[in-house]
Amino acid sequence: MDAGFAGKRKHFDSSEDLYNKKKHQGDNDEKTHTSIVFSLKEEVGSLARALKLFEDHKVNMSHIESRPSRRSKSEYDFYVDCEELQGPKLTKFVEALKGQALSITLHSEDGGVPWFPRKIADLDKFANRVLSYGAELDSDHPGFTDPVYRARRKQFADIAFNHKHGEPIPTVTYTEDEIKTWNKVFSELTKLYPSHACREHNYVWPLLVQNCGYRLDNIPQQEVVSKFLKECSGFSLRPVAGLLSSRDFLAGLAFRVFHATQDIVHELIGHVPLFADPDFAQFSQEIGLASLGAPDEWIDKLATLYWFTVEFGLCKENGDVKAYGAGLLSSFGELQYCLTEEPEKRPFEPEKTAAQTYPITKYQPIYFVADSFQSAKEKVREFAARIPRPFSVRYNPYTQSVEVLDSKDQILKLANDIRADVSTLQDALNKFD
Repeated sequence: MDAGFAGKRKHFDSSEDLYNKKKHQGDNDEKTHTSIVFSLKEEVGSLARALKLFEDHKVNMSHIESRPSRRSKSEYDFYVDCEELQGPKLTKFVEALKGQALSITLHSEDGGVPWFPRKIADLDKFANRVLSYGAELDSDHPGFTDPVYRARRKQFADIAFNHKHGEPIPTVTYTEDEIKTWNKVFSELTKLYPSHACREHNYVWPLLVQNCGYRLDNIPQQEVVSKFLKECSGFSLRPVAGLLSSRDFLAGLAFRVFHATQDIVHELIGHVPLFADPDFAQFSQEIGLASLGAPDEWIDKLATLYWFTVEFGLCKENGDVKAYGAGLLSSFGELQYCLTEEPEKRPFEPEKTAAQTYPITKYQPIYFVADSFQSAKEKVREFAARIPRPFSVRYNPYTQSVEVLDSKDQILKLANDIRADVSTLQDALNKFD
Protein backbone atom coordinates (compact mmCIF):
# COMPACT_ATOMS: atom_id res chain seq x y z
CA MET A 1 0.00 0.00 0.00
CA ASP A 2 1.23 3.52 -0.68
CA ALA A 3 3.57 5.24 1.68
CA GLY A 4 1.76 7.57 4.02
CA PHE A 5 -1.48 5.59 3.77
CA ALA A 6 -1.36 4.54 7.42
CA GLY A 7 -1.56 8.18 8.45
CA LYS A 8 -4.80 8.61 6.49
CA ARG A 9 -6.42 5.38 7.61
CA LYS A 10 -9.04 5.28 10.35
CA HIS A 11 -10.33 1.87 11.46
CA PHE A 12 -13.86 1.10 12.55
CA ASP A 13 -14.84 -0.12 16.02
CA SER A 14 -16.04 -3.38 14.45
CA SER A 15 -15.91 -5.25 11.15
CA GLU A 16 -19.24 -3.88 9.86
CA ASP A 17 -19.48 -3.18 6.15
CA LEU A 18 -18.34 0.36 5.57
CA TYR A 19 -21.36 1.71 3.78
CA ASN A 20 -23.39 1.46 6.96
CA LYS A 21 -21.31 4.25 8.46
CA LYS A 22 -23.31 6.58 6.24
CA LYS A 23 -24.98 9.41 8.12
CA HIS A 24 -28.62 9.09 9.05
CA GLN A 25 -30.64 10.91 6.42
CA GLY A 26 -32.37 12.94 9.11
CA ASP A 27 -29.22 15.00 9.66
CA ASN A 28 -29.67 18.71 9.27
CA ASP A 29 -27.65 19.02 6.07
CA GLU A 30 -29.19 20.37 2.90
CA LYS A 31 -26.50 18.87 0.66
CA THR A 32 -27.18 15.50 -0.90
CA HIS A 33 -24.79 12.68 -0.09
CA THR A 34 -23.74 9.50 -1.81
CA SER A 35 -21.81 6.87 0.12
CA ILE A 36 -19.45 4.62 -1.81
CA VAL A 37 -17.66 1.50 -0.62
CA PHE A 38 -14.94 0.18 -2.89
CA SER A 39 -12.24 -2.46 -2.48
CA LEU A 40 -8.62 -2.20 -3.61
CA LYS A 41 -5.74 -4.63 -3.89
CA GLU A 42 -3.09 -3.93 -1.26
CA GLU A 43 -0.29 -2.79 -3.50
CA VAL A 44 1.85 0.29 -3.97
CA GLY A 45 -0.01 3.14 -5.66
CA SER A 46 -3.51 1.59 -5.63
CA LEU A 47 -5.03 4.18 -3.29
CA ALA A 48 -3.29 7.07 -5.04
CA ARG A 49 -4.71 5.99 -8.40
CA ALA A 50 -8.23 5.69 -6.97
CA LEU A 51 -8.05 9.09 -5.24
CA LYS A 52 -6.84 10.66 -8.51
CA LEU A 53 -10.19 9.69 -10.04
CA PHE A 54 -12.00 11.74 -7.38
CA GLU A 55 -9.91 14.75 -8.37
CA ASP A 56 -10.33 14.19 -12.12
CA HIS A 57 -14.16 13.93 -11.81
CA LYS A 58 -14.37 16.84 -9.33
CA VAL A 59 -15.93 14.64 -6.64
CA ASN A 60 -15.81 16.25 -3.20
CA MET A 61 -15.17 13.79 -0.37
CA SER A 62 -16.55 14.82 3.01
CA HIS A 63 -15.42 11.65 4.81
CA ILE A 64 -13.19 8.62 4.19
CA GLU A 65 -12.47 5.51 6.27
CA SER A 66 -11.00 2.07 5.66
CA ARG A 67 -10.46 -1.37 7.09
CA PRO A 68 -8.83 -4.64 6.02
CA SER A 69 -11.25 -6.64 3.89
CA ARG A 70 -12.89 -9.75 5.33
CA ARG A 71 -12.77 -11.34 1.86
CA SER A 72 -8.99 -11.37 1.51
CA LYS A 73 -5.94 -10.38 3.53
CA SER A 74 -4.56 -8.73 0.41
CA GLU A 75 -7.51 -6.31 0.02
CA TYR A 76 -8.72 -3.14 1.76
CA ASP A 77 -12.27 -1.74 1.84
CA PHE A 78 -12.77 2.02 1.68
CA TYR A 79 -15.84 3.98 2.72
CA VAL A 80 -16.29 7.47 1.25
CA ASP A 81 -19.01 10.09 1.74
CA CYS A 82 -19.38 12.31 -1.34
CA GLU A 83 -21.30 15.57 -1.66
CA GLU A 84 -23.47 16.49 -4.65
CA LEU A 85 -22.66 13.29 -6.54
CA GLN A 86 -25.86 12.35 -8.34
CA GLY A 87 -27.28 11.48 -11.75
CA PRO A 88 -25.01 11.33 -14.82
CA LYS A 89 -22.02 12.57 -12.85
CA LEU A 90 -22.38 9.62 -10.46
CA THR A 91 -22.77 7.12 -13.30
CA LYS A 92 -19.68 8.42 -15.12
CA PHE A 93 -17.58 8.43 -11.96
CA VAL A 94 -18.57 4.89 -10.97
CA GLU A 95 -17.67 3.62 -14.45
CA ALA A 96 -14.23 5.16 -14.05
CA LEU A 97 -13.78 3.78 -10.55
CA LYS A 98 -14.63 0.28 -11.79
CA GLY A 99 -11.33 0.33 -13.64
CA GLN A 100 -9.46 0.56 -10.34
CA ALA A 101 -11.68 -1.12 -7.74
CA LEU A 102 -12.28 -4.83 -7.19
CA SER A 103 -15.87 -4.16 -6.07
CA ILE A 104 -18.16 -1.14 -5.56
CA THR A 105 -21.29 -0.62 -3.43
CA LEU A 106 -23.40 2.55 -3.53
CA HIS A 107 -25.78 4.19 -1.09
CA SER A 108 -27.26 7.30 -2.70
CA GLU A 109 -30.13 9.58 -1.65
CA ASP A 110 -31.77 9.77 -5.09
CA GLY A 111 -33.41 6.36 -5.15
CA GLY A 112 -30.58 4.53 -3.40
CA VAL A 113 -30.74 2.46 -0.25
CA PRO A 114 -31.60 4.47 2.87
CA TRP A 115 -29.30 4.23 5.86
CA PHE A 116 -30.16 1.56 8.41
CA PRO A 117 -28.49 0.30 11.61
CA ARG A 118 -26.13 -2.63 11.29
CA LYS A 119 -25.40 -3.25 14.97
CA ILE A 120 -27.57 -2.82 18.02
CA ALA A 121 -25.55 0.13 19.35
CA ASP A 122 -26.47 2.01 16.14
CA LEU A 123 -29.95 2.47 17.61
CA ASP A 124 -28.39 5.25 19.71
CA LYS A 125 -28.08 7.26 16.50
CA PHE A 126 -31.81 7.80 16.11
CA ALA A 127 -33.40 7.00 19.49
CA ASN A 128 -33.83 10.71 20.16
CA ARG A 129 -35.17 11.59 16.71
CA VAL A 130 -38.73 11.64 17.96
CA LEU A 131 -41.68 13.10 16.09
CA SER A 132 -43.23 14.45 19.29
CA TYR A 133 -41.29 15.00 22.50
CA GLY A 134 -42.30 14.00 25.97
CA ALA A 135 -41.34 17.43 27.29
CA GLU A 136 -43.57 19.23 24.79
CA LEU A 137 -47.35 19.26 24.44
CA ASP A 138 -49.75 20.52 21.84
CA SER A 139 -51.76 23.53 22.98
CA ASP A 140 -55.03 21.54 22.93
CA HIS A 141 -53.67 18.85 25.26
CA PRO A 142 -55.43 18.90 28.68
CA GLY A 143 -52.07 19.08 30.46
CA PHE A 144 -50.67 21.93 28.37
CA THR A 145 -51.13 24.53 31.15
CA ASP A 146 -50.40 22.14 34.03
CA PRO A 147 -46.80 22.78 35.17
CA VAL A 148 -46.73 19.67 37.37
CA TYR A 149 -47.84 17.44 34.48
CA ARG A 150 -45.37 19.04 32.09
CA ALA A 151 -42.53 18.61 34.58
CA ARG A 152 -43.43 14.94 35.03
CA ARG A 153 -43.41 14.33 31.28
CA LYS A 154 -40.01 16.02 31.10
CA GLN A 155 -38.64 13.65 33.77
CA PHE A 156 -39.56 10.65 31.64
CA ALA A 157 -38.23 12.34 28.50
CA ASP A 158 -34.88 13.07 30.16
CA ILE A 159 -34.51 9.39 31.11
CA ALA A 160 -34.97 8.45 27.46
CA PHE A 161 -32.72 11.18 26.07
CA ASN A 162 -29.86 10.20 28.39
CA HIS A 163 -30.16 6.46 27.80
CA LYS A 164 -27.50 4.62 25.79
CA HIS A 165 -27.34 1.02 24.64
CA GLY A 166 -26.04 -1.32 27.33
CA GLU A 167 -27.01 0.93 30.23
CA PRO A 168 -29.69 -0.11 32.76
CA ILE A 169 -33.02 1.70 32.57
CA PRO A 170 -33.27 3.99 35.64
CA THR A 171 -35.76 3.17 38.39
CA VAL A 172 -38.83 5.41 38.48
CA THR A 173 -40.83 6.29 41.59
CA TYR A 174 -44.44 6.52 40.44
CA THR A 175 -46.96 8.92 41.95
CA GLU A 176 -50.19 8.01 43.72
CA ASP A 177 -52.25 9.22 40.76
CA GLU A 178 -50.21 7.12 38.34
CA ILE A 179 -50.66 4.04 40.52
CA LYS A 180 -54.42 4.68 40.76
CA THR A 181 -54.64 4.76 36.96
CA TRP A 182 -52.61 1.55 36.77
CA ASN A 183 -54.89 -0.13 39.33
CA LYS A 184 -58.06 0.79 37.42
CA VAL A 185 -56.84 -0.51 34.08
CA PHE A 186 -55.14 -3.55 35.62
CA SER A 187 -58.32 -4.60 37.44
CA GLU A 188 -60.61 -4.26 34.42
CA LEU A 189 -58.29 -5.98 31.97
CA THR A 190 -57.48 -8.97 34.14
CA LYS A 191 -61.21 -9.75 34.23
CA LEU A 192 -61.30 -9.93 30.42
CA TYR A 193 -58.06 -11.72 29.59
CA PRO A 194 -59.23 -15.31 30.23
CA SER A 195 -62.04 -14.99 27.67
CA HIS A 196 -60.70 -12.35 25.27
CA ALA A 197 -56.89 -12.69 25.05
CA CYS A 198 -54.99 -15.29 23.02
CA ARG A 199 -53.44 -18.29 24.75
CA GLU A 200 -49.90 -16.93 24.33
CA HIS A 201 -50.82 -13.83 26.32
CA ASN A 202 -52.59 -15.83 29.02
CA TYR A 203 -49.60 -18.14 29.35
CA VAL A 204 -47.13 -15.28 29.90
CA TRP A 205 -49.34 -13.12 32.13
CA PRO A 206 -48.88 -15.14 35.36
CA LEU A 207 -45.14 -15.25 34.68
CA LEU A 208 -45.11 -11.46 34.65
CA VAL A 209 -46.99 -11.45 37.94
CA GLN A 210 -44.48 -13.86 39.42
CA ASN A 211 -41.25 -12.40 38.03
CA CYS A 212 -41.85 -8.72 37.29
CA GLY A 213 -44.25 -7.45 39.94
CA TYR A 214 -47.38 -7.13 37.80
CA ARG A 215 -49.99 -6.48 40.50
CA LEU A 216 -52.21 -3.86 42.04
CA ASP A 217 -50.47 -0.92 43.74
CA ASN A 218 -47.24 -1.60 41.89
CA ILE A 219 -46.12 -0.43 38.45
CA PRO A 220 -43.31 -2.71 37.23
CA GLN A 221 -39.91 -1.18 36.51
CA GLN A 222 -38.89 -1.26 32.84
CA GLU A 223 -35.42 -2.60 33.65
CA VAL A 224 -36.89 -5.64 35.45
CA VAL A 225 -39.33 -6.27 32.62
CA SER A 226 -36.63 -5.86 29.97
CA LYS A 227 -34.42 -8.48 31.63
CA PHE A 228 -37.36 -10.87 31.78
CA LEU A 229 -38.07 -10.37 28.07
CA LYS A 230 -34.43 -10.95 27.22
CA GLU A 231 -34.51 -14.33 28.93
CA CYS A 232 -37.78 -15.34 27.26
CA SER A 233 -37.34 -14.25 23.65
CA GLY A 234 -34.30 -12.02 23.27
CA PHE A 235 -36.40 -8.85 23.17
CA SER A 236 -35.53 -5.85 25.33
CA LEU A 237 -37.08 -2.50 26.14
CA ARG A 238 -35.48 0.83 25.38
CA PRO A 239 -37.00 4.06 26.76
CA VAL A 240 -37.83 6.68 24.14
CA ALA A 241 -39.07 10.23 24.72
CA GLY A 242 -41.85 10.15 22.14
CA LEU A 243 -42.97 8.72 18.83
CA LEU A 244 -40.27 7.68 16.37
CA SER A 245 -40.67 7.66 12.62
CA SER A 246 -41.99 4.38 11.24
CA ARG A 247 -38.61 3.60 9.68
CA ASP A 248 -36.70 4.07 12.92
CA PHE A 249 -39.23 2.25 15.08
CA LEU A 250 -39.37 -0.76 12.76
CA ALA A 251 -35.57 -0.86 12.59
CA GLY A 252 -35.51 -1.39 16.35
CA LEU A 253 -37.69 -4.49 15.99
CA ALA A 254 -35.07 -5.98 13.65
CA PHE A 255 -32.75 -6.14 16.68
CA ARG A 256 -35.54 -7.33 19.00
CA VAL A 257 -35.58 -3.94 20.66
CA PHE A 258 -38.90 -2.32 21.50
CA HIS A 259 -38.78 1.47 21.89
CA ALA A 260 -41.12 2.08 24.81
CA THR A 261 -42.70 5.47 25.41
CA GLN A 262 -43.91 6.79 28.76
CA ASP A 263 -47.35 5.25 28.14
CA ILE A 264 -46.67 2.56 30.74
CA VAL A 265 -50.11 0.93 30.53
CA HIS A 266 -49.93 0.42 26.76
CA GLU A 267 -46.30 -0.69 26.72
CA LEU A 268 -46.11 -2.91 29.82
CA ILE A 269 -49.62 -4.35 29.80
CA GLY A 270 -50.29 -4.32 26.07
CA HIS A 271 -46.98 -5.12 24.39
CA VAL A 272 -44.76 -6.94 26.86
CA PRO A 273 -46.73 -10.21 27.29
CA LEU A 274 -46.60 -11.05 23.58
CA PHE A 275 -42.98 -9.98 23.11
CA ALA A 276 -42.14 -12.67 25.66
CA ASP A 277 -43.57 -15.32 23.32
CA PRO A 278 -40.85 -16.72 20.97
CA ASP A 279 -43.15 -17.10 17.94
CA PHE A 280 -44.59 -13.61 18.27
CA ALA A 281 -41.13 -12.18 18.89
CA GLN A 282 -39.89 -13.74 15.66
CA PHE A 283 -42.94 -12.49 13.78
CA SER A 284 -42.27 -8.93 15.02
CA GLN A 285 -38.60 -9.18 14.10
CA GLU A 286 -39.52 -10.33 10.59
CA ILE A 287 -41.37 -7.04 10.07
CA GLY A 288 -38.39 -5.11 11.39
CA LEU A 289 -35.87 -6.91 9.19
CA ALA A 290 -38.07 -6.36 6.14
CA SER A 291 -37.95 -2.61 6.78
CA LEU A 292 -34.15 -2.27 6.67
CA GLY A 293 -33.15 -0.36 3.57
CA ALA A 294 -36.69 -0.50 2.15
CA PRO A 295 -38.04 2.38 0.02
CA ASP A 296 -40.36 4.87 1.74
CA GLU A 297 -43.52 3.48 0.15
CA TRP A 298 -42.71 0.04 1.54
CA ILE A 299 -42.08 1.48 4.98
CA ASP A 300 -45.64 2.79 4.89
CA LYS A 301 -46.92 -0.67 3.97
CA LEU A 302 -44.94 -2.38 6.71
CA ALA A 303 -46.05 0.21 9.28
CA THR A 304 -49.66 -0.52 8.31
CA LEU A 305 -49.04 -4.26 8.70
CA TYR A 306 -47.60 -3.54 12.14
CA TRP A 307 -50.72 -1.53 13.04
CA PHE A 308 -53.11 -4.31 12.09
CA THR A 309 -51.05 -7.07 13.73
CA VAL A 310 -48.80 -6.07 16.63
CA GLU A 311 -51.11 -3.21 17.65
CA PHE A 312 -54.62 -4.38 16.72
CA GLY A 313 -54.30 -7.98 15.59
CA LEU A 314 -56.77 -10.83 16.10
CA CYS A 315 -56.03 -14.54 15.67
CA LYS A 316 -57.93 -17.80 15.47
CA GLU A 317 -57.83 -20.19 18.40
CA ASN A 318 -59.79 -23.46 18.51
CA GLY A 319 -62.48 -22.01 16.25
CA ASP A 320 -62.76 -18.77 18.22
CA VAL A 321 -61.23 -15.35 17.62
CA LYS A 322 -58.90 -13.90 20.27
CA ALA A 323 -56.96 -10.65 20.64
CA TYR A 324 -53.18 -10.38 20.49
CA GLY A 325 -52.66 -6.71 19.50
CA ALA A 326 -51.29 -4.42 22.21
CA GLY A 327 -53.81 -1.69 21.46
CA LEU A 328 -56.56 -4.17 22.32
CA LEU A 329 -54.89 -5.83 25.30
CA SER A 330 -54.29 -2.45 26.99
CA SER A 331 -57.81 -1.05 26.45
CA PHE A 332 -60.66 -2.81 28.27
CA GLY A 333 -63.18 -0.90 26.15
CA GLU A 334 -61.79 -1.90 22.78
CA LEU A 335 -60.92 -5.39 23.98
CA GLN A 336 -64.62 -5.98 24.59
CA TYR A 337 -65.67 -4.20 21.37
CA CYS A 338 -63.28 -6.01 18.99
CA LEU A 339 -64.86 -9.43 19.60
CA THR A 340 -68.44 -8.28 19.05
CA GLU A 341 -70.28 -8.38 15.73
CA GLU A 342 -70.00 -4.60 15.25
CA PRO A 343 -66.53 -4.31 13.66
CA GLU A 344 -65.72 -6.04 10.37
CA LYS A 345 -63.24 -8.91 10.51
CA ARG A 346 -61.19 -9.90 7.49
CA PRO A 347 -58.56 -12.62 6.90
CA PHE A 348 -54.99 -11.41 7.33
CA GLU A 349 -53.51 -11.06 3.85
CA PRO A 350 -50.49 -8.71 3.79
CA GLU A 351 -51.18 -7.31 0.32
CA LYS A 352 -54.70 -6.20 1.27
CA THR A 353 -53.92 -5.37 4.88
CA ALA A 354 -51.03 -3.07 3.94
CA ALA A 355 -53.34 -0.97 1.75
CA GLN A 356 -56.06 -0.51 4.40
CA THR A 357 -56.53 2.94 5.95
CA TYR A 358 -57.30 3.22 9.67
CA PRO A 359 -58.35 5.74 12.32
CA ILE A 360 -56.02 6.48 15.25
CA THR A 361 -58.40 8.25 17.65
CA LYS A 362 -61.30 5.79 17.84
CA TYR A 363 -62.03 2.07 17.85
CA GLN A 364 -61.05 0.27 14.68
CA PRO A 365 -63.92 -0.43 12.25
CA ILE A 366 -61.92 -3.27 10.63
CA TYR A 367 -59.69 -5.96 12.15
CA PHE A 368 -57.60 -8.59 10.39
CA VAL A 369 -57.59 -12.16 11.71
CA ALA A 370 -54.48 -14.35 11.39
CA ASP A 371 -54.64 -18.14 11.45
CA SER A 372 -51.58 -18.17 13.74
CA PHE A 373 -48.37 -16.25 14.39
CA GLN A 374 -46.49 -18.82 12.32
CA SER A 375 -48.89 -18.39 9.39
CA ALA A 376 -48.73 -14.60 9.66
CA LYS A 377 -44.93 -14.71 9.76
CA GLU A 378 -44.73 -16.79 6.58
CA LYS A 379 -47.15 -14.46 4.79
CA VAL A 380 -45.18 -11.38 5.85
CA ARG A 381 -41.95 -13.05 4.72
CA GLU A 382 -43.41 -13.76 1.27
CA PHE A 383 -44.75 -10.21 1.07
CA ALA A 384 -41.41 -8.72 2.10
CA ALA A 385 -39.58 -10.71 -0.58
CA ARG A 386 -41.07 -8.27 -3.09
CA ILE A 387 -39.36 -5.26 -1.51
CA PRO A 388 -36.95 -3.83 -4.12
CA ARG A 389 -33.65 -4.15 -2.25
CA PRO A 390 -30.36 -5.16 -3.92
CA PHE A 391 -29.60 -7.47 -0.99
CA SER A 392 -31.11 -9.65 1.71
CA VAL A 393 -30.49 -9.28 5.43
CA ARG A 394 -29.98 -11.69 8.28
CA TYR A 395 -29.84 -11.04 12.03
CA ASN A 396 -26.87 -12.52 13.86
CA PRO A 397 -27.93 -13.03 17.50
CA TYR A 398 -24.37 -13.75 18.64
CA THR A 399 -23.06 -10.33 17.60
CA GLN A 400 -26.46 -8.57 17.76
CA SER A 401 -25.85 -7.27 14.27
CA VAL A 402 -27.52 -7.35 10.87
CA GLU A 403 -25.57 -9.04 8.11
CA VAL A 404 -26.12 -7.85 4.56
CA LEU A 405 -26.19 -10.74 2.11
CA ASP A 406 -24.98 -9.05 -1.05
CA SER A 407 -21.94 -11.09 -2.03
CA LYS A 408 -20.98 -14.66 -2.76
CA ASP A 409 -18.85 -14.83 0.39
CA GLN A 410 -21.74 -13.73 2.59
CA ILE A 411 -24.08 -16.28 1.03
CA LEU A 412 -21.50 -19.07 1.43
CA LYS A 413 -21.08 -18.11 5.09
CA LEU A 414 -24.85 -18.32 5.56
CA ALA A 415 -24.90 -21.72 3.86
CA ASN A 416 -22.21 -22.99 6.24
CA ASP A 417 -24.15 -21.73 9.25
CA ILE A 418 -27.31 -23.44 7.99
CA ARG A 419 -25.36 -26.64 7.37
CA ALA A 420 -24.21 -26.62 11.01
CA ASP A 421 -27.81 -26.13 12.20
CA VAL A 422 -29.03 -28.97 9.97
CA SER A 423 -26.33 -31.22 11.36
CA THR A 424 -27.49 -30.43 14.89
CA LEU A 425 -31.08 -31.16 13.86
CA GLN A 426 -30.13 -34.50 12.31
CA ASP A 427 -28.20 -35.47 15.45
CA ALA A 428 -31.21 -34.62 17.62
CA LEU A 429 -33.57 -36.61 15.38
CA ASN A 430 -31.23 -39.62 15.43
CA LYS A 431 -31.49 -39.76 19.21
CA PHE A 432 -35.21 -40.52 18.83
CA ASP A 433 -34.59 -43.59 16.64
